[in-house]
Amino acid sequence: MTDINEPFRIKKVEYISSAGSGGGFPEAGIYPEIAVVGRSNVGKSTLINTLCRRNIARTSKTPGKTRRIHYFLINDSFYLVDLPGYGYAKVSQAQHDEWERELSAYLSGGRVQHILLLLDSRHEPTKLDKRMADFVVYYALPLTLVGTKADKLPKSKRAQAVSALPKALGIPACAAVPFSANEEALSVPLLNRLAEILE
Repeated sequence: MTDINEPFRIKKVEYISSAGSGGGFPEAGIYPEIAVVGRSNVGKSTLINTLCRRNIARTSKTPGKTRRIHYFLINDSFYLVDLPGYGYAKVSQAQHDEWERELSAYLSGGRVQHILLLLDSRHEPTKLDKRMADFVVYYALPLTLVGTKADKLPKSKRAQAVSALPKALGIPACAAVPFSANEEALSVPLLNRLAEILE
């Protein structure tokens, strides 16, 4: 059990594999899989690097850097899975369709135990965000919304902006937490949420 007075910590990280239609997936069912999903440039790789306290996920100023499904084994107890971002227009239609097929196959394949859906806390969710949320709800996948870049909001507005995300997506109430890579205090709610998910 996790001490509620002590934030959950990621102490060990191991890169496992990059997976896709050609294979590369670890054996299913060995460890729980918590998938990080969101539109391109919302901060998925930055979030993973911040939580893990090392540059293990590749980041770029160019959206669409993550093109495969990347597996990281955390604390020898669960996989954090970095999924390709959706909504990036500067790729061929064939590449876009391939990414969407791989994403759909993974999320509907029974491997994932929980979804962390990242949304820019400063803006209303996009149509693609709503489509992704609907997909997650349709497959009855447990969901936590993560409002990224929360440091860009006034402190007085952060909680309100994040708590409004489920309604903005038009989905049933679910957990929603703020996050920022630029303020250490804004990583603690998500770390504690991970502890709750794993318990």
